[in-house]
Amino acid sequence: MSMIDDRVTAVPAVTAAGLTKVYGDGDAAVRALRGVDVSFAAEAFTAIMGPSGSGKSTLMHCLAGLDTVTSGSVRIGDVEITELGDRRLTMLRRDRIGFVFQAFNLLPTLTAEQNILLPAQIAGRIPDRELLDRVVATLGLADRLGHRPAELSGGQQQRVAVARALIGRPQVIFADEPTGNLDSRSGAEVLSFLRTSVRELGQTIVMVTHDPVAASYADRVVFLRDGLLVSELTGPTPQSVLDTLVGLETAPC
Repeated sequence: MSMIDDRVTAVPAVTAAGLTKVYGDGDAAVRALRGVDVSFAAEAFTAIMGPSGSGKSTLMHCLAGLDTVTSGSVRIGDVEITELGDRRLTMLRRDRIGFVFQAFNLLPTLTAEQNILLPAQIAGRIPDRELLDRVVATLGLADRLGHRPAELSGGQQQRVAVARALIGRPQVIFADEPTGNLDSRSGAEVLSFLRTSVRELGQTIVMVTHDPVAASYADRVVFLRDGLLVSELTGPTPQSVLDTLVGLETAPC
């Protein structure tokens, strides 16, 4: 059976069922998510897109256990995270989830290598030096490991953040606008590595982005509008993503 067939039959890395999220009460309530059913394949790169206010960031935060849900369920692999207490949820995020954000979130007093290894050290895990060397070499950071964040470009800082997320071998990495603070060249380098991490390291990536070019690096793009999943693309191109977004913006509510 081919790798693609294996992915189809495997348990999804992340699954949401009937997911709702409401902020506020009464007349002031805002329904950010309105019954979202979606799954994300393991060892695949999926982008989440939609117009401003569509609920894409809210969806990612609920999937990653960074925000509570109003109703519905979220599973990371076979674990129902909406039923976990704070301590078990914290441990699951530490052990099974990686994060890459628009803000690089590096500690300024630590070197690049220390920033990469920090989560493993906090968790009491022995770093996988072979994986570290492979990730660092692929990201082109070998000669920057002794530099502090202020001595690195924005693209280099984000690559450090990606390496930090990967080194723990998480079940899934959630990336929230990971190229939002980067120029186009640096952004392309980061996106290329995210794609490589899926192809060569078997990583699972779920990325929120507003950029059609960034989304085109993914295997699949899912689109939200007004808190609902309304469309998806496989094998996206920048033009097909843009066309879909324009259609969502102009379609009647």
